[in-house]
Amino acid sequence: MVKLLKDKNYVPIVIDDLSSGYEDSLFGAELIRGNFGNSDLLNSIFSTKKIDAVMHFASFIQVGESVIYPAKYYENNLSNTITLLNSMANHGVEKFIFSSSAAIFGNPISEMIDESHPQIPVNPYGRSKWMVEQVLMDYELAYGIQHVCLRYFNAAGAHPDGSLGERHQPETHLIPLAIAAGSGRGPELKVFGSDFHTLDGTCVRDYVHICDLVDAHLLGLQHLDSGKGSLKINLGNGSGYSVMEVIDTVGEVLKRQVPYSIVNRRQGDPSKLVSNSAFAKSSLGWAPCYPKLRDIIEHAVNWHRGT
Repeated sequence: MVKLLKDKNYVPIVIDDLSSGYEDSLFGAELIRGNFGNSDLLNSIFSTKKIDAVMHFASFIQVGESVIYPAKYYENNLSNTITLLNSMANHGVEKFIFSSSAAIFGNPISEMIDESHPQIPVNPYGRSKWMVEQVLMDYELAYGIQHVCLRYFNAAGAHPDGSLGERHQPETHLIPLAIAAGSGRGPELKVFGSDFHTLDGTCVRDYVHICDLVDAHLLGLQHLDSGKGSLKINLGNGSGYSVMEVIDTVGEVLKRQVPYSIVNRRQGDPSKLVSNSAFAKSSLGWAPCYPKLRDIIEHAVNWHRGT
Protein backbone atom coordinates (compact mmCIF):
# COMPACT_ATOMS: atom_id res chain seq x y z
CA MET A 1 0.00 0.00 0.00
CA VAL A 2 2.81 2.41 0.89
CA LYS A 3 4.53 1.70 -2.42
CA LEU A 4 1.36 2.39 -4.41
CA LEU A 5 0.54 5.56 -2.47
CA LYS A 6 4.03 6.94 -3.06
CA ASP A 7 3.83 6.00 -6.75
CA LYS A 8 0.55 7.97 -6.95
CA ASN A 9 2.09 11.03 -5.22
CA TYR A 10 0.36 10.61 -1.87
CA VAL A 11 2.43 11.13 1.30
CA PRO A 12 1.91 8.10 3.56
CA ILE A 13 2.87 8.22 7.23
CA VAL A 14 3.11 4.81 8.89
CA ILE A 15 2.54 3.98 12.54
CA ASP A 16 3.76 0.48 13.34
CA ASP A 17 5.40 -1.19 16.32
CA LEU A 18 7.21 -3.55 13.87
CA SER A 19 6.11 -6.56 15.92
CA SER A 20 5.34 -8.32 12.64
CA GLY A 21 6.45 -5.83 9.99
CA TYR A 22 9.67 -4.60 8.44
CA GLU A 23 10.91 -1.06 8.05
CA ASP A 24 12.55 -1.90 4.72
CA SER A 25 9.06 -2.45 3.26
CA LEU A 26 8.25 1.25 3.55
CA PHE A 27 10.28 2.54 0.57
CA GLY A 28 11.42 5.58 2.51
CA ALA A 29 8.03 6.59 3.87
CA GLU A 30 7.98 8.20 7.30
CA LEU A 31 7.72 5.64 10.10
CA ILE A 32 6.45 6.49 13.56
CA ARG A 33 7.30 3.48 15.66
CA GLY A 34 4.62 2.67 18.20
CA ASN A 35 1.30 0.94 18.81
CA PHE A 36 -1.90 2.30 17.32
CA GLY A 37 -3.66 1.68 20.63
CA ASN A 38 -1.52 4.35 22.34
CA SER A 39 -3.88 7.32 22.62
CA ASP A 40 -1.13 9.77 23.64
CA LEU A 41 0.92 8.86 20.58
CA LEU A 42 -2.11 9.11 18.31
CA ASN A 43 -3.10 12.50 19.67
CA SER A 44 0.45 13.73 19.12
CA ILE A 45 0.39 12.53 15.50
CA PHE A 46 -3.01 14.02 14.71
CA SER A 47 -2.01 17.29 16.39
CA THR A 48 1.28 17.73 14.53
CA LYS A 49 0.60 16.11 11.13
CA LYS A 50 -1.99 16.99 8.51
CA ILE A 51 -3.82 13.68 8.25
CA ASP A 52 -6.55 13.43 5.62
CA ALA A 53 -7.45 9.76 5.97
CA VAL A 54 -6.50 6.62 7.88
CA MET A 55 -5.95 3.14 6.44
CA HIS A 56 -6.03 0.42 9.10
CA PHE A 57 -4.13 -2.83 8.51
CA ALA A 58 -2.91 -3.54 12.06
CA SER A 59 -4.93 -6.60 13.05
CA PHE A 60 -3.96 -10.01 14.34
CA ILE A 61 -5.24 -12.52 11.80
CA GLN A 62 -4.69 -16.13 12.89
CA VAL A 63 -8.03 -17.89 13.23
CA GLY A 64 -6.76 -20.79 15.33
CA GLU A 65 -4.83 -18.53 17.68
CA SER A 66 -7.89 -16.33 18.16
CA VAL A 67 -9.80 -19.32 19.53
CA ILE A 68 -7.04 -20.05 22.05
CA TYR A 69 -6.27 -16.42 22.97
CA PRO A 70 -9.44 -14.40 22.34
CA ALA A 71 -8.36 -11.61 24.70
CA LYS A 72 -5.38 -10.85 22.46
CA TYR A 73 -7.69 -10.42 19.47
CA TYR A 74 -10.36 -8.35 21.15
CA GLU A 75 -7.79 -6.04 22.71
CA ASN A 76 -5.85 -5.40 19.50
CA ASN A 77 -8.45 -5.75 16.79
CA LEU A 78 -11.38 -4.13 18.61
CA SER A 79 -10.23 -2.08 21.60
CA ASN A 80 -7.21 -0.54 19.89
CA THR A 81 -9.30 0.27 16.83
CA ILE A 82 -11.81 2.10 19.01
CA THR A 83 -8.91 4.09 20.50
CA LEU A 84 -7.82 5.00 16.98
CA LEU A 85 -11.33 6.04 15.96
CA ASN A 86 -11.68 8.15 19.11
CA SER A 87 -8.49 10.03 18.21
CA MET A 88 -9.75 10.55 14.68
CA ALA A 89 -13.05 11.90 16.01
CA ASN A 90 -11.28 14.24 18.42
CA HIS A 91 -9.16 15.69 15.60
CA GLY A 92 -11.78 15.84 12.86
CA VAL A 93 -10.32 13.12 10.60
CA GLU A 94 -13.34 11.63 8.83
CA LYS A 95 -12.09 9.08 6.26
CA PHE A 96 -11.30 5.52 7.31
CA ILE A 97 -10.34 2.54 5.13
CA PHE A 98 -10.63 -0.69 7.10
CA SER A 99 -9.13 -4.07 6.26
CA SER A 100 -12.01 -6.29 7.24
CA SER A 101 -12.39 -10.00 6.50
CA ALA A 102 -14.63 -12.63 4.97
CA ALA A 103 -14.43 -14.26 8.40
CA ILE A 104 -17.33 -12.02 9.45
CA PHE A 105 -19.69 -14.29 7.49
CA GLY A 106 -18.94 -17.56 9.25
CA ASN A 107 -20.20 -20.71 7.56
CA PRO A 108 -21.66 -19.85 4.15
CA ILE A 109 -25.28 -20.60 3.31
CA SER A 110 -24.80 -19.95 -0.42
CA GLU A 111 -22.23 -20.90 -3.05
CA MET A 112 -21.09 -17.29 -3.45
CA ILE A 113 -20.94 -14.78 -0.60
CA ASP A 114 -22.17 -11.29 -1.39
CA GLU A 115 -22.72 -8.33 0.92
CA SER A 116 -26.24 -9.47 1.85
CA HIS A 117 -25.02 -12.79 3.27
CA PRO A 118 -25.80 -13.24 6.99
CA GLN A 119 -22.93 -12.24 9.25
CA ILE A 120 -22.47 -14.97 11.86
CA PRO A 121 -18.71 -15.24 12.52
CA VAL A 122 -17.58 -18.54 14.04
CA ASN A 123 -14.32 -17.49 15.70
CA PRO A 124 -13.02 -14.56 17.77
CA TYR A 125 -10.99 -13.22 14.85
CA GLY A 126 -14.09 -12.93 12.68
CA ARG A 127 -16.13 -11.52 15.54
CA SER A 128 -13.50 -8.85 16.22
CA LYS A 129 -13.73 -7.68 12.60
CA TRP A 130 -17.53 -7.82 12.63
CA MET A 131 -17.63 -5.76 15.82
CA VAL A 132 -15.47 -3.04 14.29
CA GLU A 133 -17.87 -2.82 11.36
CA GLN A 134 -20.74 -2.26 13.82
CA VAL A 135 -18.76 0.40 15.69
CA LEU A 136 -18.04 2.20 12.43
CA MET A 137 -21.75 2.62 11.69
CA ASP A 138 -22.27 4.27 15.08
CA TYR A 139 -19.18 6.47 14.70
CA GLU A 140 -20.35 7.65 11.31
CA LEU A 141 -23.72 8.66 12.76
CA ALA A 142 -22.23 10.36 15.82
CA TYR A 143 -18.90 11.75 14.60
CA GLY A 144 -19.12 11.84 10.81
CA ILE A 145 -16.37 9.28 10.20
CA GLN A 146 -17.05 7.75 6.80
CA HIS A 147 -15.60 4.36 6.07
CA VAL A 148 -14.89 1.77 3.42
CA CYS A 149 -14.73 -1.75 4.87
CA LEU A 150 -12.92 -4.13 2.54
CA ARG A 151 -13.70 -7.73 3.39
CA TYR A 152 -10.70 -9.68 2.18
CA PHE A 153 -11.07 -13.27 1.29
CA ASN A 154 -7.57 -14.88 1.19
CA ALA A 155 -4.82 -12.35 0.55
CA ALA A 156 -2.02 -14.01 -1.39
CA GLY A 157 0.84 -13.53 -3.84
CA ALA A 158 3.64 -10.98 -3.99
CA HIS A 159 4.48 -7.85 -5.94
CA PRO A 160 5.07 -8.83 -9.58
CA ASP A 161 8.41 -6.98 -9.63
CA GLY A 162 9.69 -9.12 -6.75
CA SER A 163 10.19 -6.18 -4.39
CA LEU A 164 7.65 -7.27 -1.74
CA GLY A 165 6.29 -10.55 -0.48
CA GLU A 166 5.05 -12.36 2.60
CA ARG A 167 7.42 -12.41 5.57
CA HIS A 168 5.34 -13.56 8.49
CA GLN A 169 7.12 -14.90 11.57
CA PRO A 170 5.79 -17.46 12.13
CA GLU A 171 4.26 -18.03 8.72
CA THR A 172 0.68 -19.30 8.80
CA HIS A 173 -0.56 -18.75 5.24
CA LEU A 174 -0.98 -21.76 2.98
CA ILE A 175 0.80 -20.62 -0.18
CA PRO A 176 4.12 -19.54 1.39
CA LEU A 177 4.10 -22.62 3.61
CA ALA A 178 3.54 -24.85 0.57
CA ILE A 179 6.35 -23.07 -1.30
CA ALA A 180 8.71 -23.53 1.64
CA ALA A 181 7.85 -27.23 1.92
CA GLY A 182 8.14 -27.84 -1.81
CA SER A 183 11.46 -26.01 -2.14
CA GLY A 184 13.02 -27.78 0.83
CA ARG A 185 13.32 -24.54 2.82
CA GLY A 186 10.66 -25.48 5.34
CA PRO A 187 9.04 -28.47 7.02
CA GLU A 188 6.45 -30.76 5.55
CA LEU A 189 3.16 -28.94 4.98
CA LYS A 190 0.32 -29.67 7.38
CA VAL A 191 -3.15 -29.91 5.87
CA PHE A 192 -5.72 -29.16 8.56
CA GLY A 193 -8.50 -31.61 7.88
CA SER A 194 -9.64 -33.69 4.90
CA ASP A 195 -13.27 -34.26 5.89
CA PHE A 196 -14.82 -30.92 4.96
CA HIS A 197 -17.91 -30.78 2.74
CA THR A 198 -15.91 -30.09 -0.43
CA LEU A 199 -15.01 -32.16 -3.50
CA ASP A 200 -11.67 -33.37 -2.14
CA GLY A 201 -12.41 -32.90 1.55
CA THR A 202 -10.05 -29.97 2.09
CA CYS A 203 -11.03 -26.33 2.73
CA VAL A 204 -11.92 -24.19 -0.27
CA ARG A 205 -10.87 -20.54 -0.27
CA ASP A 206 -10.95 -17.57 -2.64
CA TYR A 207 -7.37 -16.31 -3.16
CA VAL A 208 -7.03 -12.64 -4.13
CA HIS A 209 -3.74 -11.06 -5.17
CA ILE A 210 -2.26 -8.58 -2.70
CA CYS A 211 -1.82 -5.95 -5.44
CA ASP A 212 -5.51 -6.23 -6.31
CA LEU A 213 -6.38 -5.68 -2.64
CA VAL A 214 -4.14 -2.63 -2.51
CA ASP A 215 -5.77 -1.21 -5.64
CA ALA A 216 -9.14 -1.54 -3.91
CA HIS A 217 -7.86 0.48 -0.93
CA LEU A 218 -6.82 3.32 -3.22
CA LEU A 219 -10.16 3.20 -5.02
CA GLY A 220 -11.87 3.27 -1.63
CA LEU A 221 -9.92 6.38 -0.63
CA GLN A 222 -10.80 8.07 -3.91
CA HIS A 223 -14.45 7.12 -3.35
CA LEU A 224 -14.47 8.85 0.05
CA ASP A 225 -12.56 11.84 -1.35
CA SER A 226 -15.33 12.28 -3.91
CA GLY A 227 -17.95 12.44 -1.14
CA LYS A 228 -19.85 9.31 -2.16
CA GLY A 229 -20.30 7.88 1.34
CA SER A 230 -19.48 4.73 3.26
CA LEU A 231 -19.28 1.25 1.75
CA LYS A 232 -18.86 -2.34 2.90
CA ILE A 233 -17.42 -4.46 0.11
CA ASN A 234 -16.39 -8.08 -0.44
CA LEU A 235 -13.05 -8.57 -2.21
CA GLY A 236 -12.26 -11.86 -3.90
CA ASN A 237 -11.79 -13.41 -7.31
CA GLY A 238 -15.04 -15.33 -7.29
CA SER A 239 -13.20 -18.63 -7.74
CA GLY A 240 -12.62 -21.16 -4.99
CA TYR A 241 -9.61 -23.46 -4.76
CA SER A 242 -9.13 -26.28 -2.30
CA VAL A 243 -6.00 -26.78 -0.22
CA MET A 244 -5.09 -29.73 -2.43
CA GLU A 245 -5.50 -27.65 -5.59
CA VAL A 246 -3.13 -25.06 -4.15
CA ILE A 247 -0.62 -27.78 -3.27
CA ASP A 248 -0.80 -29.21 -6.78
CA THR A 249 -0.35 -25.77 -8.40
CA VAL A 250 2.63 -24.93 -6.20
CA GLY A 251 4.15 -28.26 -7.21
CA GLU A 252 3.62 -27.47 -10.89
CA VAL A 253 5.30 -24.06 -10.57
CA LEU A 254 8.21 -25.45 -8.55
CA LYS A 255 8.38 -28.58 -10.72
CA ARG A 256 8.62 -30.53 -7.47
CA GLN A 257 6.10 -32.33 -5.32
CA VAL A 258 5.07 -30.60 -2.14
CA PRO A 259 5.38 -32.96 0.86
CA TYR A 260 2.37 -32.81 3.14
CA SER A 261 0.49 -34.70 5.83
CA ILE A 262 -3.12 -34.58 6.96
CA VAL A 263 -3.68 -33.44 10.55
CA ASN A 264 -6.74 -32.54 12.60
CA ARG A 265 -8.93 -29.61 11.68
CA ARG A 266 -8.34 -26.23 13.27
CA GLN A 267 -11.14 -24.86 15.39
CA GLY A 268 -13.25 -22.25 13.65
CA ASP A 269 -12.43 -23.11 10.02
CA PRO A 270 -15.45 -22.97 7.65
CA SER A 271 -15.51 -25.47 4.78
CA LYS A 272 -15.78 -22.98 1.94
CA LEU A 273 -15.46 -19.21 1.50
CA VAL A 274 -15.85 -17.77 -2.00
CA SER A 275 -16.68 -14.15 -2.80
CA ASN A 276 -19.24 -12.58 -5.05
CA SER A 277 -17.43 -9.31 -5.75
CA ALA A 278 -19.93 -7.81 -8.17
CA PHE A 279 -20.62 -4.90 -5.81
CA ALA A 280 -16.91 -4.01 -5.65
CA LYS A 281 -16.95 -3.72 -9.42
CA SER A 282 -20.14 -1.67 -9.61
CA SER A 283 -19.36 0.66 -6.70
CA LEU A 284 -15.60 1.15 -7.05
CA GLY A 285 -14.90 0.01 -10.60
CA TRP A 286 -12.63 -2.65 -9.12
CA ALA A 287 -11.66 -5.82 -10.97
CA PRO A 288 -8.74 -8.15 -10.22
CA CYS A 289 -5.70 -7.79 -12.46
CA TYR A 290 -4.36 -11.17 -11.32
CA PRO A 291 -7.35 -13.52 -10.96
CA LYS A 292 -5.54 -16.77 -11.85
CA LEU A 293 -4.26 -18.95 -9.01
CA ARG A 294 -1.16 -19.86 -11.01
CA ASP A 295 -0.19 -16.18 -11.45
CA ILE A 296 -0.63 -15.57 -7.74
CA ILE A 297 1.58 -18.55 -6.92
CA GLU A 298 4.20 -17.69 -9.55
CA HIS A 299 4.59 -14.19 -8.10
CA ALA A 300 4.94 -15.67 -4.62
CA VAL A 301 7.51 -18.22 -5.81
CA ASN A 302 9.55 -15.48 -7.53
CA TRP A 303 9.58 -13.47 -4.32
CA HIS A 304 10.68 -16.42 -2.19
CA ARG A 305 13.40 -17.38 -4.66
CA GLY A 306 14.82 -13.86 -4.37
CA THR A 307 14.97 -13.84 -0.56
